[in-house]
Amino acid sequence: MSRLDRLPASLRTALAEKRALKVIAGLTNFDAASVERISRAAGLGGADLIDLACDAELVQLAASVSGLPICVSAVDPELFPAAVAAGAAMVEIGNYDAFYPLGRIFDAAEVLSITRRTRELLPEVVLSATVPHVLPLDQQEQLAADLVAAGADIIQTEGGTSAKPFSAGSLGLIEKAAPTLAAAHSISRAVAVPVLCASGLSSVTVPMAIASGAAGVGVGSAVNKLNDELAMVAVVRGLREALGSAVQAAV
Repeated sequence: MSRLDRLPASLRTALAEKRALKVIAGLTNFDAASVERISRAAGLGGADLIDLACDAELVQLAASVSGLPICVSAVDPELFPAAVAAGAAMVEIGNYDAFYPLGRIFDAAEVLSITRRTRELLPEVVLSATVPHVLPLDQQEQLAADLVAAGADIIQTEGGTSAKPFSAGSLGLIEKAAPTLAAAHSISRAVAVPVLCASGLSSVTVPMAIASGAAGVGVGSAVNKLNDELAMVAVVRGLREALGSAVQAAV
């Protein structure tokens, strides 16, 4: 039995059918009220997974209001065990978007080190590892393969912070997503584990992520930057519908 088999059946099916939708509350978002709103909207909107800052109380809160599996994200492996004990279904290294404005860059060696330590601490827990978008694509591919060899069960891409869209409307949304879409296309062909495409995505571009080879998508700012919970639900439902359309088109 692989570690992925330990995930809830609904999430396993979503990954296998390449339609997984993860709503990201934010790696640095420890605001309980915000996490509660985002988590409830994710559940009502039809998401498959919620990605939270690594905090045991937030895990319990998000699970109680959403009914969804919880993923916790951090760059310090020592934080993960408490969140898993609180009920997190999986852990994730990254993504690193919150750190780039601070000048904090993660290289391949550091990400590998974090992955190996996490696997030592949690040998049976599903582990997702994010590949830094600051690496050239060929190095992203190599790192992804190395991460899988080190015990990663899922690879996540990123890239929204490096994109510099200069067009309005749908074209601008596509420009925003281009780096993470390119990474998903390259990495999905280099590894045999599910790839989650994240960072800079919208309802316009999540079908492109699936077409690029991703098993699912992670969407953060399109949801978590909204102040109105009903608007969040509407966005999540729109993402869910876009993913459904992508799967039907593939069939």
